[in-house]
Amino acid sequence: MEPSFDDVPEVVGWMSSMVDRGGRASQESHRLFLARRTALEMLRDRGYSVPESELARTLPEFRAWWAPEPEVERLTFSTFLASDHSDKVKILFCGPEPVKIATIQEIYDQIEGENLSRLILILQGKIMPRAKESVKEKFTFKVDIFQVNELLVNISKHALKPKHEVLTAEEKARLLKKYNVQDSQLPRMLETDPVARYYGLGKGTVLKVTYDSELTGNHVTYRCIF
Repeated sequence: MEPSFDDVPEVVGWMSSMVDRGGRASQESHRLFLARRTALEMLRDRGYSVPESELARTLPEFRAWWAPEPEVERLTFSTFLASDHSDKVKILFCGPEPVKIATIQEIYDQIEGENLSRLILILQGKIMPRAKESVKEKFTFKVDIFQVNELLVNISKHALKPKHEVLTAEEKARLLKKYNVQDSQLPRMLETDPVARYYGLGKGTVLKVTYDSELTGNHVTYRCIF
């Protein structure tokens, strides 16, 4: 069975230790730095173009840039899929207040006309149930929603996580043909699984999972998102 972070109680404390113990402004800037960096790494791993200068930015450099104007809008980032510039994604950070229907309407009005293919919302506060429903009603493309705390650590880099590779449509077809199976017969992974969310995977996508550790041994399996 693949290790699950939900089963490791020490993770919450470990993640909290990633944030320095300075003043409140210092802690908040550290949290936002970590969350934004993980989000940019996530985009890169999904195949989007992300400048190396953004990924290499250090915490002191981030604080020097952020401190004079600590406005959440400055954390916004837009880019294109490296293989298809018509596929545009945007990251938006929300403030610490609860996200309500009015907030979603403001975001919708803000990005209308940008021809986005995907939107990633990173929340500092909770999102109200009706606001979450409003996201589904208003946007015609996929909207990924993460809490800042979920992005303090990049789960794809964690030692307990096996290597995950997303199969192309052609690779998936060859796999199913080779084993004479339907994708519904493959081991499953929930669309809400942290790995599926990190890569932004939809139903029917197949992942190649490579285990290589003393605990799991060395073997390969495949999982289908459902």
